[in-house]
Amino acid sequence: MLAIINAELVMRDHLIPEAVLFIEDGKIAGFGEMRSTPIPEGCQIIDAKGLYVGPGLVDIHTHTGGDYRLWQHPIPAAKFHLEHGTTSVLPASYPRMTKEEYIQMGENIRQAMAQPGGENIAGMYMEGPYINPKYGSNRAANPWNNKPIIPEDFEPIIEGCKDNALVWGLGPEQENVLAFVKAAKKANPDVRFAVTHSEATPQQIEALMPYGLCIGTHHTNATGTIVNYPECRGVCVDEAVNYNDGIYAELICDSCGIHVDPYMLRLVRKIKGDDKIILISDRSYADQPNPPGYEHVHDINFDKWGDIAGSKLTLDVACRNWMKHTGASLVDTFRVASLNPAKAVGLTDRGEIAVGKRADLVITDHKMNISTVLLNGNVVI
Repeated sequence: MLAIINAELVMRDHLIPEAVLFIEDGKIAGFGEMRSTPIPEGCQIIDAKGLYVGPGLVDIHTHTGGDYRLWQHPIPAAKFHLEHGTTSVLPASYPRMTKEEYIQMGENIRQAMAQPGGENIAGMYMEGPYINPKYGSNRAANPWNNKPIIPEDFEPIIEGCKDNALVWGLGPEQENVLAFVKAAKKANPDVRFAVTHSEATPQQIEALMPYGLCIGTHHTNATGTIVNYPECRGVCVDEAVNYNDGIYAELICDSCGIHVDPYMLRLVRKIKGDDKIILISDRSYADQPNPPGYEHVHDINFDKWGDIAGSKLTLDVACRNWMKHTGASLVDTFRVASLNPAKAVGLTDRGEIAVGKRADLVITDHKMNISTVLLNGNVVI
């Protein structure tokens, strides 16, 4: 048995100060305040030295790790995220990938999850192929632009990815998208869907909620707004995600508040509450220079047209930005970066400190500077 002592435990909605946490067989076996919780003889001891111990971070939407694309080089990319406290990562596809690349991604991730070094890969987040061609970075290069949604195209992709695709992102307004949704749901009854790169109406989004649509991909980014009358703002994706309690809002929280303005972050938090927000890194690769006026930005990528193309974030840094921009506490921040993403994609065995949950843990200071990472009860960083 392993005991972490002198810890400030970050629970779902409170702290346990001066605490001890026990780990056995890769799971959390118990915890409590040190003054009233005896430590069995023979325990291996880790001294947290008064730092916080919280659940490992869960990044459900990220494309790269370091200089590696996750779908192509999952092991080194996943290790990069693990070094930043992400004990569960979902490699995300790129919307502009070909059919063959989607299928190859499924095979690459399947193999990586079974290999040493791939233990923190928890599945896949399929961003595409059926999204609105008007939105997102590098959209002109998307081979799926305006292609019909037909079984001959999507059935091989679903078959190649079904065992580990936890989320399919799509544009609910796309013609015949329901055929794809039903096929993906038949292949994996537990799969989730996300409204992604879309200008769907609230009604089109809500029509897919009974099939498992429960996530708004990078909320307020790559979404359209319908104007019903001149000088009158209509309602679209962002409003539907804000309105529906059954939809989680993903947020990219960069240091300058460019993906989502800090005022908007606070507004979304006020509307959705801490139970329905998910922090993501949406880390991606781009080698284009920053456009004029953005020379000071260090954690965002841009495409060759000057549009935002994901981030250079890791989830620990996104957490620090979240606390800075919204005033959220460490408890609140672990909720949106661990518990909520795990729940949203069905990873119910992790994401919080509770008896029987996986001992995926981080030891950190109050600013989410992570010093130690445990995966399945083993110290890995």
